[in-house]
Amino acid sequence: MTTERTGRLAGTRLALREVRRGRARFGLLTGAVGLLAFLILFQQTILTSLVTQFVGAIRNQSAPVLVYGADARRNIEGSRVSDDTITTIRRVPGVARAEHIGEGTFTVTTHGTLHDAVLFGYEIGGLGAPTTLTSGRLPTRDGEAVASDLDRNDGFDIGDRIRVEPGGPEITVVGLARDLRFSVAPTLFLSYDTYSRARLAANPDATEVIPSLGAVTPEAGVSPGEIARRITDSIEGTEALDRGRAASESPGVSAVQQSLGIVLLLAYIVVTLVTGFFFMILTVQKAESLTLLRAVGAPGGYLVRALLAQVVTVVAGGVLVGVVLLTMTARAMQGGVAITVEPRRVLITAAVVLALSTLASITAARRVLRIEPVRATTGAGVEYS
Repeated sequence: MTTERTGRLAGTRLALREVRRGRARFGLLTGAVGLLAFLILFQQTILTSLVTQFVGAIRNQSAPVLVYGADARRNIEGSRVSDDTITTIRRVPGVARAEHIGEGTFTVTTHGTLHDAVLFGYEIGGLGAPTTLTSGRLPTRDGEAVASDLDRNDGFDIGDRIRVEPGGPEITVVGLARDLRFSVAPTLFLSYDTYSRARLAANPDATEVIPSLGAVTPEAGVSPGEIARRITDSIEGTEALDRGRAASESPGVSAVQQSLGIVLLLAYIVVTLVTGFFFMILTVQKAESLTLLRAVGAPGGYLVRALLAQVVTVVAGGVLVGVVLLTMTARAMQGGVAITVEPRRVLITAAVVLALSTLASITAARRVLRIEPVRATTGAGVEYS
């Protein structure tokens, strides 16, 4: 075993012995880091889940390109694209297929309870079908639907019958799909004819149902982004977006991301400040003992490695506490916003927190390296100049 490796192991042992002797203060710091790690992980999973529940129905349908009415400002609820416009879209060079999609929010009854539900109507076997089926099957005829699996316990499970109010069609759920909600509401994908009947029942004075969107797939060799640009440029009154942009630029998504992003940034800053101040104060408190260790031959690198070992121990313990709290929260929350513990997210968060904590400990490490061994004979401790 090399001298360098022996020194590293000795520094780690010194650090762990000090942690054991100071269980109270290190335990408090680990708990504080754990709460902050929990806040970070919780906010991240809330952000992902909220965005998915706002626009999951857009992300997880089969049309690569969606065409909006230009005055809708990318809001599906306000978009109208006429059948004549869809016919014109089919003539745009590079378009392989163009169909219509209807969308609307309706009052429905299931198991005797009223709910607000979003209905997406598409041509059976065509564009706009859900792509994340987890059980059951896709609709094959009018009156059948795929629902979000998050709503299975609220009357939207396979076999449940749902009535559109007032006097609308009856819909039977034949499949469940993952991440299929829209606007954080129960969502059903069904035939366009069933959607039209629901729309006419909700507005008996209407004489026709105008589609909400155009659904487009490009020819081989033409990207969705390129075909979206061609449609927007060549057809007045339309705005076409590829599926990814349609989801990410949906109204409200950017506001949610910015708001929670600020909270995440503040949490990371607090982690950095808490760990940095703790180890700086700890170093000042240990000034005499650190000076004595230097005086008996302990190199500065040895003491710095001990300090960093303590940082790693505290951060690892804190992240573990955060994961435990997140797991307990996920079990306690039923329905609504889904909370999940993702190993990749945990590892990334742990790495970022460790990097920030190590960076914050640089001040303490510099104090350690500035210790003059000769000052052990004067009782002056650490030299701060």
